[in-house]
Amino acid sequence: MKIEQIYTGCLAHAAYYLESNGEVAIFDPLREVHPYIKKAEKAHSKIKYVFETHFHADFVSGHLDLAQKTGATIVYGPTAKPVFEATIAEDNQIFEVGSCKVKVIHTPGHTLESTTYLLIDENGKESGLITGDTLFIGDVGRPDLAQHVIADLTQEKLAGYLFDSLRNKIMPLSDDLIVYPNHGAGSACGKMMSKETTDTLGNQKRLNYALRPDMTKNEFIKAVLTGLTAPPAYFPKNVLMNIKGYESMDVVIERGEKSLSPTDFELVANETNALILDSRQTDDFAAGFIPNSINIGLDSNFAMWVGELIPDIKQEILLVTDEGKEEETITRLARVGYDHAIGFLKGGFEAWKLSEKDFETVDRISADEFAHKYSSEPLIVLDVRKKSEYDSEHIVNAVNIPLNEINDHLAEIPKDKPFILHCVGGYRSMIAASILKQRGWDNFVDVKGGFTAIAQTNVPKTAYVCPTTLL
Repeated sequence: MKIEQIYTGCLAHAAYYLESNGEVAIFDPLREVHPYIKKAEKAHSKIKYVFETHFHADFVSGHLDLAQKTGATIVYGPTAKPVFEATIAEDNQIFEVGSCKVKVIHTPGHTLESTTYLLIDENGKESGLITGDTLFIGDVGRPDLAQHVIADLTQEKLAGYLFDSLRNKIMPLSDDLIVYPNHGAGSACGKMMSKETTDTLGNQKRLNYALRPDMTKNEFIKAVLTGLTAPPAYFPKNVLMNIKGYESMDVVIERGEKSLSPTDFELVANETNALILDSRQTDDFAAGFIPNSINIGLDSNFAMWVGELIPDIKQEILLVTDEGKEEETITRLARVGYDHAIGFLKGGFEAWKLSEKDFETVDRISADEFAHKYSSEPLIVLDVRKKSEYDSEHIVNAVNIPLNEINDHLAEIPKDKPFILHCVGGYRSMIAASILKQRGWDNFVDVKGGFTAIAQTNVPKTAYVCPTTLL
């Protein structure tokens, strides 16, 4: 039996490839399915099953395309009600993959249909546990997401189900099982996941706060619900796509890969309500960009920030990318359900400049320049990091408006006074800068290198939470 974790860092997502005696099962695949198909073909094996641990919220799964292209059977755990054809397994049901077995263990809590899959090798030994969002390394799945899809569920009720699933279904299993979760650190599906992406169940019983053996159900519910932040707005929309289905990835790629000259790009932008999304790196965007475009760079958590900041999942999008990055950008949009890219700028931003069309820039200063200004004149400083980052340490008198909340607080940001913008390293503040530019602000500068660079200067810093008004 071969089990391989296929980890995608920008989503902190893990899919799994199980192979035995010419047959393959894929667990929780991403939207683009060709890598799984190629891997199976290289091994001269056939994909027999696509196992889903639950209806995912943070990405659109590739189950439908994978089944359509390979003839594989889609499998969900008990209580799942997909609109498309799938096998709804019974608790403890066994599926054979080559000479090994996959046992279904229904573990509701993160969602009602959440299911863990116990892997049993060719010798009959229980060797691994694919836990989905039920059990992470160092954490458990947040139990507040399904309530956004099913109205009569509460997070307290789901947390109680999760407690029972962990105590009655997971913790009695052997300590030497390898835990294979669906996510690692950086995912919004938990709050304190480890950077490690596998561990033994025995270690997790000892180290995971949620598996403490003497914890009562009430203590558990309080522990898992404390400190949860609001989930990204796109989560419920991805759940519904995973339940109801979606267009083939092939169609999405073909639509998005329409090459447009600068003149045609401008014409389409003017004739549609398309959003211009620039996925280049921060420095390149700051040096020049098409007016009204939004910068979300591919070099960090691109899909997450798209989901946080573009409210309409069906929004038409025109792309400005580095040359050769067009398909990657379309793919990463589609991973979180943004399927309506309608074309890209041929030749990238350089072609736009060569056509002598208007463009804008973002003014930036170094951390040393910021320190000099801070010591010599009153400054309005806008910090767009998360509240937890701000509370940990921030510049004295800086105001915190987290990036994911900026659209709700635009009225608090002055247009008649200059201000300075920063995040931790420059990625998020450039997104904020592009949003502000699009909305008519032009009275600010961005700190290159962000708080990380500022922290190396003598600017006073504190953990005191300052009033959140700029006016």
